[in-house]
Amino acid sequence: MAMASRQALLCSLAPRCLWLLGVILLMDASARPANHSSAREKAGTREENEILPPDHLNGVKLEMDGHLNKDFHQEVFLGKDTDGFEEDAEPRRSRRKLMVIFSKVDVNTDRRISAKEMQHWIMEKTAEHFQEAIAESKLHFQAVDPDGDGRVSWDEYKVKFLASKGHKEREVAEKIKNNEELKIDEETQEVLENLKDRWYQADKPPSDLLLTEEEFLSFLHPEHSRGMLQFMVREIVRDLDQDGDKQLSLPEFISLPVGTVENQQGQDMDDSWVRDRKKEFEELIDADHNGIVTMAELEDYMDPMNEYNALNEAKQMIAIADENQNHHLEPEEVLKYSEFFTGSKLMDYARNVHEEF
Repeated sequence: MAMASRQALLCSLAPRCLWLLGVILLMDASARPANHSSAREKAGTREENEILPPDHLNGVKLEMDGHLNKDFHQEVFLGKDTDGFEEDAEPRRSRRKLMVIFSKVDVNTDRRISAKEMQHWIMEKTAEHFQEAIAESKLHFQAVDPDGDGRVSWDEYKVKFLASKGHKEREVAEKIKNNEELKIDEETQEVLENLKDRWYQADKPPSDLLLTEEEFLSFLHPEHSRGMLQFMVREIVRDLDQDGDKQLSLPEFISLPVGTVENQQGQDMDDSWVRDRKKEFEELIDADHNGIVTMAELEDYMDPMNEYNALNEAKQMIAIADENQNHHLEPEEVLKYSEFFTGSKLMDYARNVHEEF
């Protein structure tokens, strides 16, 4: 799908609040040099997170490192409407809020959510995340476009990035201008090289190594561009593909190390992690169920605006809570499985459902 058609579709939905900006600004996207003062580290972290591509993309199934997005179902069910579902929130208020959402999803007001209704809701909530990312990207673009000419060069971005890592901005700019060597630690250099690859990928033909605001959006949020989505898929496959055939088998997909297992609790966590990835691979990613995931299949799976995928997700979400097996969600079921939909367990669901609905 072309960038223009994607944004036309998304802009037809009302723009939402910018809560994602606060989340991104709090994320520690990469390690900071250890030889700077704590005050500078804090300032650098804020600036760095304003210009670095986020590790986590709301409404996208996989993280940039290939891990499953554990919050995906909550992101596409709640959208920006996450307030009121914290663990310490007043249960009665949370139940009412959840039932308000239920009523919005239940378009035909039959007090049941069908797969089609859930699919439409998922697409709408995903569009909210897209709009938030666009608004966030505009702010970040202004931060790295010092001359305001609407285009950012790699050198301009590199200066801002290194300044966020504690280097003196004027000194870095002068050295880059004069082609002088920069003293950069190995870890920062590796991050820069990865970012440069991503920068070139976002630079749409004809390549000029200057990113427009639209291209910069693709740089920060690859889910907005088919080309960048393909680049992200290639990176994930490269990291997981053990035999070099540029596709993923089930063993390859579930072999990403979680950490060192030191006790039974760690083993249980690893077992759960493998079980979740196996289920995702077999039921959603491997579309033709031949035991192999191609780049095309992974790309379709990760495309947040893929309507067919949204329908599959809707069916899976319904199946999780569909206790009476009627292929619909009813108020009692949504309340009982509130932790799956909201991240918060609401007690006394059966006793309160009629009062809250």
